[in-house]
This record gives sequence, C-alpha cells and structure tokens, in this order.
Amino acid sequence: MINTLQLSQIKNLHGTNDCLVLAAIDIGTNSVHMIVVRIDPSLSAFSTIAREKETVRLGDRDPKGNLTKEAMDRTIAALQRCCDLAHSLDANNIVAVATSATREAPNGKEFLQEIVDKVGINVDLISGQEEARRIYLGVLSGMDFNERPHIIIDIGGGSTELILGDSEDSRFLSSTKIGAVRLTQEFVKNDPITPTEQIAMRGYIKGMLERPMDELKSKIPSGLDLGLIGTSGTIETLCAVHAMSKLGYIPNPLNGYQMKRRDIQEIVRKFASFSCSDRAMIPGVSERRSEIIYAGSLILLEAMNMLEIQTITLCERALREGIIVDWMLAHGYIDSRLCYQSEVRTRSVMKIARKYNTDLDHAKHVTSFALSLFEQTQGILHSWGSAEKELLWSASILHNCGVHISHSAHHKHSYYLIRNAELLGYTEIELELIANIARYHRRSKPKRRHDSYGLLSDHQKQIVRELSAILRLAVALDRRQTGAIAQVDCKYDPEYRSLHLHLFPQLFDDDCSLELWSLNYKKPVFEEEFKIKLVTTLARIPIESHN
Repeated sequence: MINTLQLSQIKNLHGTNDCLVLAAIDIGTNSVHMIVVRIDPSLSAFSTIAREKETVRLGDRDPKGNLTKEAMDRTIAALQRCCDLAHSLDANNIVAVATSATREAPNGKEFLQEIVDKVGINVDLISGQEEARRIYLGVLSGMDFNERPHIIIDIGGGSTELILGDSEDSRFLSSTKIGAVRLTQEFVKNDPITPTEQIAMRGYIKGMLERPMDELKSKIPSGLDLGLIGTSGTIETLCAVHAMSKLGYIPNPLNGYQMKRRDIQEIVRKFASFSCSDRAMIPGVSERRSEIIYAGSLILLEAMNMLEIQTITLCERALREGIIVDWMLAHGYIDSRLCYQSEVRTRSVMKIARKYNTDLDHAKHVTSFALSLFEQTQGILHSWGSAEKELLWSASILHNCGVHISHSAHHKHSYYLIRNAELLGYTEIELELIANIARYHRRSKPKRRHDSYGLLSDHQKQIVRELSAILRLAVALDRRQTGAIAQVDCKYDPEYRSLHLHLFPQLFDDDCSLELWSLNYKKPVFEEEFKIKLVTTLARIPIESHN
C-alpha cells in the first residue's frame, strides 16, 4: 500500500486544481485493482495519480461454489484500504465493478451487499461481454490502432476476453470461462505440474476457446493483416520475464513491449518444468503470481497458436481504464474519436430487439409516445431526468420482445429476456430497472411480493412504478399497432388535479375507438400512481393546422 510520504508526494506532484478526481476499482478473481485519475474536462483526457493492487484470491470457493468467508473478508479489507486511499487523494467519485468470480458464485449478490454495508460503495456486477467492451475502451484510450484492426486478449483469474476491434468500433466481444486461477484450481494437483496435468489443461483450453475463436475468425475479412494486443497480469509478467532475459532489465513503462510466439513457448516450457517456488525466483515473477502463471501463459500460447499470430504487443491499459473511459463517456467528458461509444446502449438495445424479432415499427411508435408523455409531464407529475428517460426508452423499445417466446404472459417473458440479454453499456441495476419497467407495461401493477420488484430499493421502486405507468399509456396509444395516433398533447389542470390527453389521429376520419377504449382500460394504474384524473379526447383539428 502507498505510505504517508508517498501520498504527500503524489498530492504535490499532481497539485490541487479543480479537475475531477475519479477512482475505478476492479474486483477480479485473483486481485483487487484500483486506479485513481485526474480528469481534465478541457482535454477530454485523464492522467493517472495512483495505482493499487492487492492479491485476494476471491476465486477461492467452497464445494457448493460459494465465495468463502475468508476470500470475502480479504477482498472487503482490500476494498476498504483502496477507498481510504481514494478519499485521501480527494476522489470525487469511486466506481467499482465485479467480474467473473462474483457473477458466477451463488452468494455473489450477498457479497455485494456486504460491501455496501461494510465499505459503503455500490459495486456494479458486469457481464462477460460488458467486461470485454470496457477492456476494449481501456486499450483504445492508450493505443493508436492506426486504422488497423486488432485482436485483444485479456487473461484474468476466472475468464479470458477476446475482442476484435479497430479505432472505430468493437466488432466482436467474447468472454470464456478459462482463467489463470480457475485452471490452476481445477487441473494442478502436483508441484511441479505433471505431464498428464499439462496435457489435460491444454486440451481443455483448446476446447473452451474453439467456439469463440471460430466466431471471431468469421468476423475477419479474408486477407486482413491483424495485430494482437495483450493486457493484464499474466501477459505483463511474461513481458517482464522476457525483458529480463533479453535486456537484463524491465522497461518502465512496459506498454508497447512485444514478444514472439516462439519466445512465449520457451517460457511456458520453463514454467512447466519448475516448481512453484522455483518460478518465484525467476526475475519478473512475483511469489503470488508464480502459483498461477503457468496456466495463464498456456492460455495465451494456445490462443496465439489457434489465431496463427506470431507477435503480441502489451497494453498496460485494460479494464480499470475502460471503467474510467466509460464513466467519462456517460457523463459527457469525451467528445473525440471515442464519441461513437456513447451510442453503445442504443446499438445494443436495437440489436437485442432484432434478435427477438420485435415489431420495430410498433416499438418505435410506443417509444415516441412514452418519451412525449415523459417530457410533457416532467416537472408536473414527476421530476425524473435524462438517466431515467433513457431507461424508459430502452424499456419501450423492448417491452414486447417477450412475444418471441409466447404471446401468453409475454410481459413476464420480456422481463426474462431483457434481464438476461447482453445489453452493453448498462449496469446490473439499470438492466433490472429496464426489465421491470417493461414487465409492468400490462396486466398487474408492481407489487412487493413480486421477487424482481421486491428486491429493489424504495427509490428504484418509484422509478419502476412511475415509468411503467407512463409506458402503459404509450402502449394503449398504439393499440392497433398501425400508428393510428399521430400525436398526443398533455394539458394539466392543477385545480381539478387532472391530466387531459388530446389525441390527434393520423387520418382525419379515424375515430380511434380502440385506442380510446385501451386508454380507458389502462388508465387506472396511471391515475393511482400519480393521484390524478386522466381525461382523453380525440381532437378533430388536422395535424397541419394544429402545428
């Protein structure tokens, strides 16, 4: 950990200007990592103030697959130290994510609640694909791809991420359940590792990587020359070992360091023949890393063999920096070559809508009405802002996706599909809110006895209740799914506590009787939630005249 003298030096070095200080914490299977940065809004950039890392082996599990108490205690203690350091460096915000070990453990959510109770920070549990996307953002922020597509590989303790991307977009994202800690626990029973264990591990790695490799290769145009970028502890350690053997020292920084596949093969062979204690004596290998370095190195070697790529380049930026970039994008601090990433949510939602054959014309009509009702009642019936408006947009586009499974109870199917979809750019809480808003667009209103709703906080429940009530009206406004209603105007009467909806039909002679009936049928939930009287009338003024 950073001591008092180092802390003072860091503060003096970086000054005390008004730039925003942000801390990002990655709770991994092997380690807890933190980076503290200073964001300069004028440059849309950040500079690193401090880094912290502590090996906690959160991936240690009991026979039922639960995180052990000892592993959770180690992790919580490390998080507390990280937060203390972040606060001492005047961090305005702390953003934390948890990955493979936590998302797979049956008691993972209880562990996250324990972090809230004991450390006081909320941790986002991100999916494997979301982890890959943020790794991509981190790499892109630290390396220039020179318009050349690259494959990125990140080998963690519990998973390995493979990414195909360029300086404009991530073309392919995957996360596979092979990692340095996971494989060591499953395959290594002897020290040194036996030839039988080596063969078994190698075969397992090949089998697990086969499908994502095939999918990745299918995205690569024929004859395209690709670069390979590696991130995180395993590859950094390999670069350090290689540099010591070739140069006699470890460059600082290591960013951009390159290794050949044949050199990695030789290092892996050496790791296999050494005991754990002997590996710890190799310059560049830490004592804790020596236990898992063989498994991590073998993953890299097999991946390079399958890709038939001869050279890998190290990038020292990865998930933690990606968390920073993602936060900056979400809060409007970046408007540069990364600006396209701010659209990741939109593209991801539309991808899922198409995947489940959603009627997009109907979904867009409903979404238009939902957002119009939201905007016209903002500051009158509710005080939600742009963040909640975006949740409503996503839920409106996807509200009917459950029909892909069955029309019967499709609102419940919509909840399930949204909750389990790979919606990139959203946190776990945001996904839960979107799924709940969509789930309550019809039938029963939200009830505490419903498991998915009952687990939300009071604030989150209010978001679901009010936004789903708005969505109900929006769905009613396109009851025939033909775009019969062209526009809706809202007039609020505070004296009578009533909201008057003036509906303008697309066709002048359309009486829109089905839409009016549907609104009358669905309005009780809206009226009860906002404690108002809803009145609807069909306007007979042509749209052109009204505008």
